[in-house]
Amino acid sequence: MKKIFILVGEPSGDKLAAKVISELKKINQNLNFLSVGGENLKSLDIKSIYDLKEITFLGFTNVILNIFKINKKINETVKAIIDYNPDLLFTVDSPDFTLRVAEKIKKINKQIKTVHYVAPQVWVWREKRVKKIKRFIDHLLLLFSFEKKYFDKEKVSCEFVGHPLLEIGQEVKIDINQILGKNKAIISIFAGSRKSELEILLPVLLNFIKLMNKKYNDITYVFHSTQEHSNMTQTIIKDSNLSNCEVVSDNKIKAHILKKSIFAVSKSGTVSLEICNAKIPSIIIYKMGLINFLIIKSLVKTKFANIINIAANEEIIPELLQSNCNSENIFKHVESFLETPEKIKKQLKKTEDVLNKFKTNESSAKLACLALNKFL
Repeated sequence: MKKIFILVGEPSGDKLAAKVISELKKINQNLNFLSVGGENLKSLDIKSIYDLKEITFLGFTNVILNIFKINKKINETVKAIIDYNPDLLFTVDSPDFTLRVAEKIKKINKQIKTVHYVAPQVWVWREKRVKKIKRFIDHLLLLFSFEKKYFDKEKVSCEFVGHPLLEIGQEVKIDINQILGKNKAIISIFAGSRKSELEILLPVLLNFIKLMNKKYNDITYVFHSTQEHSNMTQTIIKDSNLSNCEVVSDNKIKAHILKKSIFAVSKSGTVSLEICNAKIPSIIIYKMGLINFLIIKSLVKTKFANIINIAANEEIIPELLQSNCNSENIFKHVESFLETPEKIKKQLKKTEDVLNKFKTNESSAKLACLALNKFL
């Protein structure tokens, strides 16, 4: 019986890994698994050697404060993998954790095959990592087609499997009139999933809505929140005395509301792919602390923050970052789109052209599982 060790570094990776393994189990039942995983892998009866929360560190400050704990966890994970002696180590995303483990594993036991899903963003920063990755990763599974040239250049074995966010899910019928009231135009707001993001962006967005209310009186603003920060978001909105705002945290309802929206204002991140895939016009906003911004600015080599703009090498979706991320600026851009239908049409056409290059005929999970099976 072949053995696979699955290594993820955060909940999103756990979700991606579970989809791939679920597909793999359909075509190969002669497998044994062990992991560092979360609830999604657990639902497939795959044991995790410790709780995923023990290695989920977000932001520069947290990583610096926990550097000794992280190194200890890396060594603990390496020992567990070597003891398990798998045929294949399947690592998913979180490169600063998973790839450091994979590198140590390859040095100790070259017989263990290594496949990594969600390539590190070498096109944004630290492109020199490609040469290093080649030494300990046997195969890379890429989310974006344009990534391939960076790894092909160094003859790294890789393939494009597509992005899971662009796959068509099962349509769920939901009567949003019960949630929002009848015949209301909706603008979807994505203020972020971290407390630090919300603390910075929510005041800016609420002032933007106040400006909008002076001109438009028939729009409901729906904040797409996580379960964790739903109450916090509701409290801040309540304190602003705005009556045309709602907070939604259920993923199925959020997806349905997004499709019914006339526009979206979103913090920079992968959620932009979902917005574009739903064919909703949008702008991107982001603001962070000055020190973090200066660190990132010194490292990042891309002209744009948004993946659509990076792929197109053009600002298709307006990006309002740092000092440009203010309520007046957001209002001007949203107003410009709402008053100019041709502008919306042009953006949607361009984003569709970019997204078509990211899509595959089969699901990302299925293509990834077929790649894994070749190494068993």
